[in-house]
Amino acid sequence: MAENPVKGVFLILISYLFLNLALSADTQIAKKTYIVQMDKSAMPNSFTNHLDWYSSKVKSVLLEPENEGDEDRIMYNYQTAFHGVAVQLSQEEAERLEEEDGVVAIFPETKYQLHTTRSPLFLRLEAGYSTNNNVWGQKILGHDVIVGVLDTGIWPESESFNDMGMTPVPSRWKGKCETGRGFEERHCNKKIVGARVFYQGYEAATGKINGQTEFKSARDQDGHGTHTAATVAGSPVRGANLQNYANGTARGMSPGARIAAYKVCWAGGCFSSDILSAVDRAVADGVNVLSISLGGGVSSYYRDSLSIAAFGAMEMGVFVSCSAGNGGPDPVSLTNVSPWITTVGASTMDRDFPAIVKLGNGRIMNGVSLYKEERMLLKNSKQESYPIVYMGSNSSSLEPSSLCLDGTLDRHIVEGKIVICDRGISPRVQKGQVVKEAGGVGMILSNTANNGEELVADCHLLPAVAIGETEGKAIKRYVSTSPNATASFAFLGTRLGIRPSPVVAAFSSRGPNFLTLEILKPDLVAPGVNILAAWTGNLGPSSLPTDPRRVKFNILSGTSMSCPHVSGIAALLKARHPDWSPAAIKSALMTTAYVHDNTRNSLKDSSTDAPSSPFDHGAGHIDPVRALDPGLVYDIEAQDYFEFLCTQSLTPSQLKVFSKHSNRSCKHSLASPGDLNYPAISAVFPEKASTAVLTLHRTVTNVGPPVSNYHAMVSPFKGVSVHVEPQSLNFTRKYQKLSYKVTFTTISMQPVPEFGGLVWKDGVHRVRSPIVITWLSPI
Repeated sequence: MAENPVKGVFLILISYLFLNLALSADTQIAKKTYIVQMDKSAMPNSFTNHLDWYSSKVKSVLLEPENEGDEDRIMYNYQTAFHGVAVQLSQEEAERLEEEDGVVAIFPETKYQLHTTRSPLFLRLEAGYSTNNNVWGQKILGHDVIVGVLDTGIWPESESFNDMGMTPVPSRWKGKCETGRGFEERHCNKKIVGARVFYQGYEAATGKINGQTEFKSARDQDGHGTHTAATVAGSPVRGANLQNYANGTARGMSPGARIAAYKVCWAGGCFSSDILSAVDRAVADGVNVLSISLGGGVSSYYRDSLSIAAFGAMEMGVFVSCSAGNGGPDPVSLTNVSPWITTVGASTMDRDFPAIVKLGNGRIMNGVSLYKEERMLLKNSKQESYPIVYMGSNSSSLEPSSLCLDGTLDRHIVEGKIVICDRGISPRVQKGQVVKEAGGVGMILSNTANNGEELVADCHLLPAVAIGETEGKAIKRYVSTSPNATASFAFLGTRLGIRPSPVVAAFSSRGPNFLTLEILKPDLVAPGVNILAAWTGNLGPSSLPTDPRRVKFNILSGTSMSCPHVSGIAALLKARHPDWSPAAIKSALMTTAYVHDNTRNSLKDSSTDAPSSPFDHGAGHIDPVRALDPGLVYDIEAQDYFEFLCTQSLTPSQLKVFSKHSNRSCKHSLASPGDLNYPAISAVFPEKASTAVLTLHRTVTNVGPPVSNYHAMVSPFKGVSVHVEPQSLNFTRKYQKLSYKVTFTTISMQPVPEFGGLVWKDGVHRVRSPIVITWLSPI
């Protein structure tokens, strides 16, 4: 039978149509968000504003300009800390745009993650220590200092954001209270002075936000942003607690400071284009401090959009504090390592939440928990203890069932029993949920080698106790050798005066800073374990959607919690010293930090129980009272940071991302990156074996009494001799600058870095710089 020609043509047309649809779909999928940095000064005179010029540039590279306007492609226009746009492009379009005149750099979108009381008293900020040292009693509460918090938003009804007694918002403030579902203008006040949302990059990457299940407004349904904002500048709230744990007065580090909430994180994460827009907007609004408890890995300075934006913020006088990350105890796990960013690690306080596991053989295991005791502990009148089961083998390798991952527990085995779950892979509280759903009556959360003996308390959904690796191994041995192994729990509430403390948290990310060994990171550590602060009313304390409990305060751990401690204390310093630069504030925090715990021994690393090093704790643990009066500061101007970049083997086009509209150029004032006037000193001997002598230079500014005389003291080292010249600094006026140099002469190369310190003392002040000496030459 003959083929119908009309039918054949129709089939060809249909095939062609589907092919085009497929290609169109591929084209859509191929588009992603790029951040385009522009040279603001290169705008031709034919344009009246920069956005029109940016739009013209974007339109000129579109592969189908007649079908798609650039208006839909451009998502953000950056104008203050950064100049350019965030735009949707295909890879080919991005490559074409990168060749255009006036385009400085193009960055692909990057996904960032959140780095997820007692601390004011522990940090000597309250009158409990000395009325003379009561920082809040010295009328520097910082009413005109504004801290921008980039996070998941804010829960405005929390008592921590009460503005009672606060003065009117300063007239210089240009921020805005953006409204949306669940957030109205009335939710801003003299404490919460601004609230903005940024989601264009997030939606471009993940699809439209479901406004029915997620607040597309500054309202926080995650809790993380509320917790960090309250830690920075929460108003005092008496009787704050989490289910009777940590009962007391909760307040932020700078309770008189104001908060501007910039919501950049959503259910599926945080994206660089949104973060960059928030930094840009916050600087334009007039914040004094930026608190950013998130990170996205490490890339070269010129490829890190947050680093570039932070550089712009620093140029405008804004102090930027970022979390170091929760990648510890692995070395070289830091994020946010740029020298103009204050990078904060986490430490413990002298408060704990002890719980015990009593085994059937009479042995007592010590652990921690925030489970709300139901009066009968884990006992009832008929049964004193319950059987224990461990679903893994006793090998060193972890298994899905030993980790209590979702769907891995057999109800027939675990029902009515206490289940041992290994820590890792899934959230700690989620393991308890898995046990509960499988019929278990309790959980013992056992640390592995990755966590060592560090204990983090959680608000579990069922009776549960977290124990260290050593105790965990002992319980597993007991279970494997005793067919009728049993246990019971006891929850002992809140205990103060824990010794030793502080201790560097095992999860806190570690150095060295592999981008530039001469810049010691982290900068310092601050409380980040078991921190009580305000919480969202939308989610239970376990953060699990199945948790029906609602609390006003929650206890969290992470460098996300330590970062706002530093941000709030920086706000205190800014209130006391409004003319100080971000570098001066950072110097005061670092040079007054302490490196001994409350037993007068060196700070310890929780993961090893051995002394920690500057790669773990940076300059040491923050001491806000001493930081208010540091005596001397190491100041750094924007051009100095640029000169540091000039030592980093960057090309002129790569350096241009930092010069932007300021037209900075290299003056080559630094002989090496180690000569940046950083408060920490890192001497790196290069691979050339002939280099036996290394000299680094520093300049200090007197911010203490006009007439001050300082004398240098330096710790001894095995591998080098250290000479400081001059050994005395004699100041005759305030703000006078004096310089010195430190010469390191190799005695014998060491296989591992050496640590020590240089201290300048005048009888009142003790200005300490950590010293790290590293040999790159093979031993």
